[in-house]
Amino acid sequence: MADNDSPILVRPLPGFLATRYHGWKATTYAESKSWHRRLAAEGQRPRMMAIACCDSRVNVNAVFSAETGDIFLHRNIANLVPTFTPDGDHHGTSAAVEYAVRFLKVSHIIVIGHSDCGGVAGCHAMCSGEAPEFEEKTSFIGRWLDILRPGYEALPQGEDKAAQLRMLERAAVTTSLQNLGTFPFVREAVEAEELSLHGLWFDIGEGTLEHYVAEEGFTHV
Repeated sequence: MADNDSPILVRPLPGFLATRYHGWKATTYAESKSWHRRLAAEGQRPRMMAIACCDSRVNVNAVFSAETGDIFLHRNIANLVPTFTPDGDHHGTSAAVEYAVRFLKVSHIIVIGHSDCGGVAGCHAMCSGEAPEFEEKTSFIGRWLDILRPGYEALPQGEDKAAQLRMLERAAVTTSLQNLGTFPFVREAVEAEELSLHGLWFDIGEGTLEHYVAEEGFTHV
């Protein structure tokens, strides 16, 4: 077993990534050098924050044709937002929301769920007893997915697993929207009409996008 006090081995950037970087620097960056320098000098002023899943197949910037500086992007497992819990512990997602609302003054927060979400499937497996390893207190994944447990408990039991997973993917979005409302500074900004909240669900294979509309549910954009 490795000594936890010994330094971990860190290697230089892999060659294929270094090649990609040099290509970007010579093309994309070179063509917009003045814009990058302006962002560096003046700081970021994104109009929106997007809370998306870590899934590599969900490219938020590409979907919205976003340029550098457009979106304050936060990713986590299953695009979840926890409830407001000021307990002095580490809270990466809550910190990102606080920074976006209180300091960047974004006008929109968009929660983006997606099809075939592994995190959502993990929550379903955990809650249905198929993944006992996630129930362990030491499981970071399991304790994070507890945020979505009420969504699982609300699923209609007559549906098959595939249908339940699609429902739970959308529940991950609506649960996060509800939890955003527990943050006092989010609620204050919404009530002052300085901030609006939005929920989306993206179908990876079809490229379609649904948005959440109150009293209607998810409808195609």
